[in-house]
Amino acid sequence: MLPQTSPDAAPVYLRDATDPRRLERAIGDLRTGLIRWRLGAALARLDVRNRYRGSVLGPFWLTLSAAVMVTGLGFLYAVLFKMTLRDYLPWLAVSLMIWNTINQIVTESCTSLTSAEGIIRQLPLPYTVHALRCVMRNLVVAAHSLPLILVVFAVCGVMPGPEAFLAILGLGLITLNAFAAALFLGMICARFRDIAQIVASTLQFVFFVSPVIWKPQLLGDKAVWLPLNPIYVLMETVRGPLVEGGTSALIWAAALFYTVAFCGLAFAFFVRFRGRIAFWV
Repeated sequence: MLPQTSPDAAPVYLRDATDPRRLERAIGDLRTGLIRWRLGAALARLDVRNRYRGSVLGPFWLTLSAAVMVTGLGFLYAVLFKMTLRDYLPWLAVSLMIWNTINQIVTESCTSLTSAEGIIRQLPLPYTVHALRCVMRNLVVAAHSLPLILVVFAVCGVMPGPEAFLAILGLGLITLNAFAAALFLGMICARFRDIAQIVASTLQFVFFVSPVIWKPQLLGDKAVWLPLNPIYVLMETVRGPLVEGGTSALIWAAALFYTVAFCGLAFAFFVRFRGRIAFWV
């Protein structure tokens, strides 16, 4: 907005359409939103409290549900795949925890902006705050499954080595991709509401073609093609250090490549269409 004043009139603001400054505004949105991360955390905490208000166990209902699924699927597929429970159960527990987190974040990313329609139309908050709110909310819920993994490790007598600390880097990559998804899918689904249904159907397909329940070794020689699956790569950066004694350099390189590519795509889309979000929601 460029002020234009005269001695006898109040200031009049004219928008320079030839200089929208999209990049500058997008960077400013990201910077301000990250500085206000506490606001996103407070909103995420409020979402969790409202979602489970009146519930006896709260988010631990998800932990109980995951425990039942791990137990049931563990005994069944250990027999089908001819594996021992000691080898299969920890792997399955970690796999399901990571998959449930990714699945939930991607699903809720589709409504990360439309669910905040009232705030977007009334308050000049950075859109980044709403993306952070979505990511933090799901990370808080996912953290309630950590005790289940510790129990499974203790029961099976499995103790990760020092390489388990690399799982923190894997979680960082998943969080970064989740933030990019909250912005990218949030904008696309705000413009085209049918995309959310396509995403949900795609996630069901991805679950079966990704090694969540089954191990990559079952593919034999064809397992070399698995790094082409971004979901597998991101899961392996956490699962590998915890239950497989580490992760190969190829997996880390692929994870970094997919993260940079996806974050770049999300940022480019954010720069180009950020000014239309308020009209789309």
